[in-house]
Amino acid sequence: MTGLMKSALTVAALALALTGCTKERPVGLATSVQVASLSELPAPASTQAYTVGRQEQLEINVADAERLSGTYLTDAEGYIAFPLVGDLYVEGKTPNQVAKMIADRLRGEYVIDPQVRVRPNAIAAPSISVGGQVGQPGTYPAATSQSLIRAVNNAGGLADYAKVDDVLVMRTVNDQRYIGVYNIEAIQRGNYADPTIYPDDIIIVGDSPGRRNLENILQFIPLLSTSAILIDRAFN
Repeated sequence: MTGLMKSALTVAALALALTGCTKERPVGLATSVQVASLSELPAPASTQAYTVGRQEQLEINVADAERLSGTYLTDAEGYIAFPLVGDLYVEGKTPNQVAKMIADRLRGEYVIDPQVRVRPNAIAAPSISVGGQVGQPGTYPAATSQSLIRAVNNAGGLADYAKVDDVLVMRTVNDQRYIGVYNIEAIQRGNYADPTIYPDDIIIVGDSPGRRNLENILQFIPLLSTSAILIDRAFN
């Protein structure tokens, strides 16, 4: 074996050894994060009702008052400018709450018994976000991504450098943010249940430095024969 080949294999062995050392990864190092005793992520308490956001169109109808009815756009700060009553802060409120707010402002002085109906011009479908080492990172409909494996498959499946035991699911429940860490390969093999995914969940598939190191090493090993054989006892 040539000196170059010995040197290359020595580097490969060192890189693979370092890969094995990274299997014990610390989690929750940020001061704002703590490791919970929960065995699974809590589910959202219930489906959240639609609330008005910024830069959204609202169809507002005031019975028997055509000049007040029409399409209104919330501004960058969450306000609408409504005739007679002025600016109203509507961000974070449901359509019924906005209707009541307008009716209360109109009642008596402008309209005796105002009947107001508010509905959004368009409601975005519930979605999830999938990123990291997947084929097609992006935002996907929650209705077709109701489990972790389904969500990853919809995002093009695991990419070449995906770290199968480092898949994160981030979820906010009652203003508390939770992070679950999963081994998707173990789930695919049926060793663990496929966790349920809910609207607004964020999924991140980790990166495997060991796979990148191996590919980088192989491109520098001269192919003196038809194949190059490496032994890895701790490769993911």
